[in-house]
Amino acid sequence: MDYFLNEDQLELKEIARRIAVEKMEPVREKYDEEGIFPWDIVEIMAQSDLFGVMVPENYGGLSGKVTDLIVVTEELCKIDAGTSLAFGATGLGIYPILLGASEEQKQKYLPAVAEGKRLAAFALTEANAGSDAGNIQTTATKDGDYYVLNGTKQWITNGGEAELYTVFAMTDKTKGARGCSCFIVEKDTPGFTFGKKENKMGIRASATRELIFEDCRIPKENLISREGMGFMIAMKTFDKSRPMVAAQAIGIAQGALDVAAKYVKERQQFGKPVSSFQGVQFMLADMATQIEAARALIYQTAKMIDEGCKNYSKESAMCKYFASDVAMKVTIDAVQLLGGYGYMKEYPVEKMMRDAKIMQIYEGTNQIQRGIVASQLLKEY
Repeated sequence: MDYFLNEDQLELKEIARRIAVEKMEPVREKYDEEGIFPWDIVEIMAQSDLFGVMVPENYGGLSGKVTDLIVVTEELCKIDAGTSLAFGATGLGIYPILLGASEEQKQKYLPAVAEGKRLAAFALTEANAGSDAGNIQTTATKDGDYYVLNGTKQWITNGGEAELYTVFAMTDKTKGARGCSCFIVEKDTPGFTFGKKENKMGIRASATRELIFEDCRIPKENLISREGMGFMIAMKTFDKSRPMVAAQAIGIAQGALDVAAKYVKERQQFGKPVSSFQGVQFMLADMATQIEAARALIYQTAKMIDEGCKNYSKESAMCKYFASDVAMKVTIDAVQLLGGYGYMKEYPVEKMMRDAKIMQIYEGTNQIQRGIVASQLLKEY
């Protein structure tokens, strides 16, 4: 289907595709197997100005448009979602700055991200706070010209590799969610350390670590917006970032379909290609249709956001849960279509299936997304 991409977007799509095929694909299996963070690929992305896509032009970027971001994200994830998360998680990490920071903060931090010189990370989740974002235990106590952070964050993508962290902490626990605030924390700040790198089922080239704050003093100027605005900033961030997660999912799904379709045309059984069997054809038809339906939802939502629609929580949640459910089903079907080969690491579909699972979990589980959709829907009646 034609999503009416302009010339710049088509060029971005081609650049991302070339990086994915020429640079990511040859090391995909090794980086997944060994859990290698792809700094070499990050450098290539930076040289190709891909990080500029997530930052507006007035801060040294290329656009800051959600549509541009999902174009790049889908192409990268067709080949390797794990490696591409160095890019995607940076986009998530800077959204609180884009949405709530002062002009001075934006000018200070965003140009280096646009150039790919600094990766970013988003730090909300804790052992007992993820979907229940109001239950954050990390605290930020005002002390003169500083805030002192204490607590831990769990399962943070780009953790330990990123140099900028948007961290959510309680400045007033008595106010519940309204006592949450958001801060910019730089990697080398004293009192800020990292836990071990997690050994994950999928997206293994991406770094996931615990963040540890022990009397970590940050300047009061690093507060985003004002005290008590953290929860609102987090929710606005998710509304804007969920189409990107959906693009990750649909990229994985499309990559799996591409491998499966090629394989069944080559594989011979009973003297003819497996693709000649109606049961296989029906599976391929369902996979392609589900992907295209999800992609249409994603691009329409991105268009709503880029054109200034004020309320898109429902559509963003729809994107995230529908596309990630499609990715899970399509990758399972791709493994099935490849049979025994699908179960072997020699072919990438088993990796794609493992990578797809996290899409149903992070940035709000799909059960949470359905709750958001239902809540918004019922307000319309």
